[in-house]
Amino acid sequence: MGTLTFPRTLAAVVVAAAMALTGCTNASDSSTTGAGSASGSASTPSNKALIDSIQKDDAIAKLVPASIASKGTITIGTDASYAPAEFIDADGKTIIGYDVDYAKAMGKLMGVNVTFTNATFDTLIPAVGPKYDMSVASFTITSEREKQVNLVSYFTAGMAKAVLKGNPKKVPADSLCGVTVAVETGTSEEADAQKQSTACKASGKKETNVLSYKAQTDATTNVIGGKADVTYADSMIIAYAIEQTNGALEQLGGITDAEPFGVVTAKNDGGLSKAVQAATQKLIDDGTMKKILATWGNESGMIAKSEINPAVK
Repeated sequence: MGTLTFPRTLAAVVVAAAMALTGCTNASDSSTTGAGSASGSASTPSNKALIDSIQKDDAIAKLVPASIASKGTITIGTDASYAPAEFIDADGKTIIGYDVDYAKAMGKLMGVNVTFTNATFDTLIPAVGPKYDMSVASFTITSEREKQVNLVSYFTAGMAKAVLKGNPKKVPADSLCGVTVAVETGTSEEADAQKQSTACKASGKKETNVLSYKAQTDATTNVIGGKADVTYADSMIIAYAIEQTNGALEQLGGITDAEPFGVVTAKNDGGLSKAVQAATQKLIDDGTMKKILATWGNESGMIAKSEINPAVK
C-alpha cells in the first residue's frame, strides 16, 4: 500500500517524487518509510475526536477472545505505503489512514487498544496468528485467500491505472500487451498483469513487462521517473496518487473488477472475526464508518453489510 508530495516544475516533480514516495490491497523494496502530510497540519485528515467519542460496546466486547481481552491490545500488521488507506505520516513513524482510523474505532467498541506494526504486504498473511492478531492492509477478498485465513468485509474498491499526464507513452486503456507496468508485490493487480501478459503471448502479441515492487509508492515513483509506463493498483490508491501529484499523473481508463476488502484474522482466531464483523457492522449502521471514510475522501467505498468470508470469485 506512502504518500506523495510533488511541487514546482515537472523536473522537480520527478525528483521530489522519488524522494517522497519511497517510504503499502491487495496491496512491495521495504515500505518502512514514507512521508505524509505535515503532522498536525490542517492538511492532515484526522478522525481523532470521532474515535475518542466511541464507547465500549459490551456485547461486542464479549466476542473478543479471552487471550486478547486479557492483554487489552490487538496487534495489527499493515503495509504502510498505501495512502490514503495506510501510510507513514510526516513524522516518519506514525501510521495513519482510513484503515488505521477504522481499526482504532473497532478497538474502542471492543474495549481494547490497537497497535500497528509496519511490514511488507507479502509477509502479512503468513504472520497473522504467529505474530499479529489481525492484519488491516487493503486486502481484496479472494477465494484463494479465504482458504488460508478469515476475511471480514468492510470496504469495496476496484482496480485502476495511472500514467504520466497526457499519456506520452500512449499506453492503451484496455491492454497491457507490450507495456511496462509497475505494481506492488502480492497484489491482485500484479496477478492480473501477469495473467494479461500470458494472454498477450498466447495471441502473438508482445508480453507485458511487469515490474514488481515491495511498496506501491515505489511503483508510482517509477512511473513518474520514466522506468515504467503505467502503474496498476486499487482505485482509491490511484485516485489519491493523482490528487497528490498536482497534475503529474492521470487515470488511464475506468475502474474495473470492484471487489470487497477484508480484515484478516487466522482460521483458528478464537472468534476474533466475529468480534470484527459485529464491530464493523455497528460502525456502518451508526454512521461512524461513513464519517471515517469521508474524512479521507473515500466514502464511495462504503458497504452496507459486513460478512465473514463472503462469497467471492
